[in-house]
Amino acid sequence: MASVRQTANGRKPETGGQIVEKGDIAFFYRPRVGADEAEGIGDIQRFFMVLKPEDGDRFRLTVLGRKRLPEVGSHERIWGFIDKVARSPSEIEAELREQHYETKTRGRRTVAAARPAGEGVYALVQFDRSLHLTYELELPEQPGEVQEELNIPHKGAYILSVKNPEKPAPPGVGLREEEEAQYPRPLQREFSGRRFATADPRLLDYAGAEFILIGARTDPERAYGLAIDAEHETARKAGLFRQLKMSHRPLEPLIEGEWR
Repeated sequence: MASVRQTANGRKPETGGQIVEKGDIAFFYRPRVGADEAEGIGDIQRFFMVLKPEDGDRFRLTVLGRKRLPEVGSHERIWGFIDKVARSPSEIEAELREQHYETKTRGRRTVAAARPAGEGVYALVQFDRSLHLTYELELPEQPGEVQEELNIPHKGAYILSVKNPEKPAPPGVGLREEEEAQYPRPLQREFSGRRFATADPRLLDYAGAEFILIGARTDPERAYGLAIDAEHETARKAGLFRQLKMSHRPLEPLIEGEWR
């Protein structure tokens, strides 16, 4: 079974870094409305990331803006939000199924089911008031054109900052006020009046939680003193993929890195 653990030098005196959460991670993309398949990022309607902490029964379904991960080298910032927090994997799988809806002008419209684009393990590492999301892929073994265009490297690390729902969103992004997370008052105090909070992963356990993901490191194992024991998986055996019962979806993006 794949795992993430801290090595002897994981707690660095200058930062006090330590793992505060670890588990399974998966990436998915959904082709745009009316398209049966995607041939590139321009054919994508949404890009998802699923986090399943190993110490609980919750699944976080997140949506990332720009339909990809941020560039690490340029420390790019990308906005995202928690779309759903579920106790059952079937609830997440239902969100990623083919969808149908009616329009007045074009009749019944279809949105294709989401395709898996990566599966692996992750850790949230805390440095003082900074929270870093790190991961390593198990599938695909070698990233292909899908992973390259969606900017999903084999491994990477990102600073994760959660937005205070009582503060305005950056220009051009953000959920409507009624869609934003409603935190219990004790958890809301984590922001201390600031626009962002960066240290408490519990802030991610609420639908409507908004965050900024910032490219940080290309080698999380070395940067954070982690031993990420990723395994060479198959789609049938991959932990999160198996829990979500996604084997009936097109597998070429996950196994071969090819668009479907």
